Amino acid sequence: MSDTSAAFLSEQEIMIRDAARKVAQEVVGATAAERDRTGAWPHAELKAVAELGFLGMHIPEESGGAGMSFPEYCLCIEEFAAADAGFATILHVHNGMADMLHRFGTEEQKAKYLAGMISGELIAAGLLTEPQAGSDTAAFRTTARRDGDHYVLNGSKQFISNGNEAGIAFAIAASTETAEGRKGPSMFIIDPREPGYIVTRVESKMGQRSAHVAAIQLDNCRVPAHNLLAEEGTAYKRLMATLSEGRIGIAAVAVGGARAALEAAVKYAQEREAYGAPIINLQGVAFDLADMATQFEVAQNYMLHAARLHYAGVPCAKEASIAKLFASEMAEKVCSEALQIHGGYGYLSDFPVERYCRDVRVTKIYEGTSHIQKVIIARNL
Repeated sequence: MSDTSAAFLSEQEIMIRDAARKVAQEVVGATAAERDRTGAWPHAELKAVAELGFLGMHIPEESGGAGMSFPEYCLCIEEFAAADAGFATILHVHNGMADMLHRFGTEEQKAKYLAGMISGELIAAGLLTEPQAGSDTAAFRTTARRDGDHYVLNGSKQFISNGNEAGIAFAIAASTETAEGRKGPSMFIIDPREPGYIVTRVESKMGQRSAHVAAIQLDNCRVPAHNLLAEEGTAYKRLMATLSEGRIGIAAVAVGGARAALEAAVKYAQEREAYGAPIINLQGVAFDLADMATQFEVAQNYMLHAARLHYAGVPCAKEASIAKLFASEMAEKVCSEALQIHGGYGYLSDFPVERYCRDVRVTKIYEGTSHIQKVIIARNL
């Protein structure tokens, strides 16, 4: 397939994208099928990408990170998703939490944790979703009570990416009780090795199987007061500031997964023969591929458009939701059509397209479901 997007990329963006593509294909992609089969956590692969700076993509170079722009970050996420969408999700969550720490943490907090996050020593998890409340953040019940030099956290968190493998966790409590009274949501840095951080379940999932998702119980989890991230009662304000980039990042995951499926379908259609010629010569197959390519390229270019708006500081909640909605819906369709073009072979685990179908399906759910994206888009019209 021709790389039409390269015409709109700078030399640096192409260089960074190509570096991500190389390690994604050679290191991450090489083990993706086996990790999907076994559900193994990608220890060696994370170590390899950490050495190249991909666990600190948002962090400025002077703080030890890669200092990438947000469009450069999205290009990298797309490349890792084309090799393994689950691995891209691990990276996206981890880099988002590292960025949260860098932007809102104290100098003491950054000095203590940031280097370990960039090196991969501390893989990060974000404890937001709760069993009774997904998109409805007003229904969160986790509490934090001030007790001397500590806060005591109690509550249940669900669908926590990296939760059982985390070396550092960022948890939101819906209410913070202090001597002055009750305040709004606050965010805390938690050491998962503390006894009050309990992994109650590692979920068995349809796809992205090596991207572990856990249920976490915070049971009188004691957190030092100096691990409060920013001020009490400001967690939602901080979180809202990161929503657009989170959604655009998931659009990049969806685009990467769809690209892998499209490339596999084109290759198969060129090699598979029927009626004495490659099936790509059949008009029905050719038209299906044309539709897939059209949807993919529109999604890819709009994802980059939204990324550039965000990087330029332009308010882009609507555009971020459009990018996430269109890319995730597109990815499911393109991957399904790629499986169809493979025929019976596409349904077998010997061919990667069945994994692509399973892996991209969740992009319509996390970081806000498709229905939530439509609500946001409609509100901004």
